[in-house]
Amino acid sequence: MRVRRTPAIAVVSLPRRDWLLRASLAALIALTAGLFPVAAHAQDWEFQVRFDASVRSEPFTGRVYLMFSPTGEPRRSMNWFSPPPMIALDVEHLSPGEVVTFRPPFEAPVLTNPRHVDPESLKGMSAQAVMRFNPLQRTVGTGAGNGFSQVVQLSRGPGNYTFDVRSLVAEQPLEENRWTKLARLKSPLLSEFHGREVMMQAAVQLPPSYHDSPQKKFPVIYEIQGFGGTLDHAMADRPHSHPGTDQVEFIHVTLDANCPLGHHTFADSANNGPVGQALVSEFIPHLESKFRMTGKPYGRLLTGHSSGGWSSLWLQVTYPEVFGGVWSTAPDPVDFRDFQKIDLYAAGENMYHDRAGQRRPLARMRGMAVLWYDAFCRMEDVLGPGGQLHSFEAVFSPRGPDGRPLLLWDRETGEIDSAVAEAWRAYDIRLILEENWKTLGPKLTRKLHVHMGTEDTFLLEGATELLKKSLEKLGSDAVVVMHPGKDHSTLMTPDLIRRIGSEMKVAYEVGDASEPR
Repeated sequence: MRVRRTPAIAVVSLPRRDWLLRASLAALIALTAGLFPVAAHAQDWEFQVRFDASVRSEPFTGRVYLMFSPTGEPRRSMNWFSPPPMIALDVEHLSPGEVVTFRPPFEAPVLTNPRHVDPESLKGMSAQAVMRFNPLQRTVGTGAGNGFSQVVQLSRGPGNYTFDVRSLVAEQPLEENRWTKLARLKSPLLSEFHGREVMMQAAVQLPPSYHDSPQKKFPVIYEIQGFGGTLDHAMADRPHSHPGTDQVEFIHVTLDANCPLGHHTFADSANNGPVGQALVSEFIPHLESKFRMTGKPYGRLLTGHSSGGWSSLWLQVTYPEVFGGVWSTAPDPVDFRDFQKIDLYAAGENMYHDRAGQRRPLARMRGMAVLWYDAFCRMEDVLGPGGQLHSFEAVFSPRGPDGRPLLLWDRETGEIDSAVAEAWRAYDIRLILEENWKTLGPKLTRKLHVHMGTEDTFLLEGATELLKKSLEKLGSDAVVVMHPGKDHSTLMTPDLIRRIGSEMKVAYEVGDASEPR
């Protein structure tokens, strides 16, 4: 076995204020006593990880993790807002039964989140080892095919702890029912791009009269879920009925945007491949041949929230004659002059600190910062490919000489690479509209609808406000609504959901009425 020399991540992840206070008091007590128990006991900790030949017979090259949590199963405990400690190491040709040993202090090439993991802080926690056997899975601890160990309680404090990876995360099949079907298609375009079989899939929810009207065709709402969304949440055992659509019945298609590098947003990219082309030229024709859909542009309507909001808007702008309208809610940044309050095009901008030297937040709740760019980035880099920030680079960045997406910012300093930022212009929706409005404008008449809360949790409102001003200046009839006081999760009220359904109904009826008979 050889350890893969991964550069250390040197992002400073400051603790929250109350943690800092407790840590300061603890240090003061230690000084008063004239001893430092953490330093004295650190060498007494040892974690050994190995995998059994029953789960994998061939050597493993990839990332080995130790995950911790106060309760429950650590591999399931990862979350954005309060991530538990985690350490990891990249290995090459690790054989079954061969041991990977973690000892404090955890230094490069060991990866840690937070930056300094004090082993004494782990006392009393649950611990579990994970091996990322399946690099095609976006998630680590719950990704099908990945290996995991038993849960070990660290209640006795310092000592030697052994973790045996003897289980694999099972594939969770999606179960069809009378009203929701699973549609899958091997994509020739994507399979050729990646050199392996790549499937596109969607959950297709049928309307109430579908089974009783064998000659009737239906318009379709294509929904793209936000980052982390999965199809199992869309496999409802009931007919689809969208509030506000009244007597117009729609087939509802939930498209799967998950990929090994995160959320591909259905935008053709150097790293994820031609996913937009594959959707339009391969998957939608497949769906229309399998289900009774109108097959008309006015009968193909788009919607989505968050990353799905960006995706749906991107598809409408990129394929204006394929789709009949978009209702995008809380989209990811649609103007890179305000990428969560960061102007990616401005010289000297930094992802971790603003021009006044203040730490940049990534998310807020009730006006208070709850996530920071540097800490969140560190967590994702320890987890590896598939995170939200990694997804942005996978979609917007060129592919580097090592086959991975070029990094927009230096992981140690936060400094933005201006050459990479320049390449991101190809995905700046506001910029694309401005530069191509002469041809795009007529094709997008009555088709653009965007809704955003003025206090978005992830600081997305600024980019949407810039898009709104740009479209107004262009003379567009686009509807861009800023909802006062709403954040990422409170935006979708019953009234807004009903309004969107009503507008979709009208858009379809207007298109259908103009169809030659």
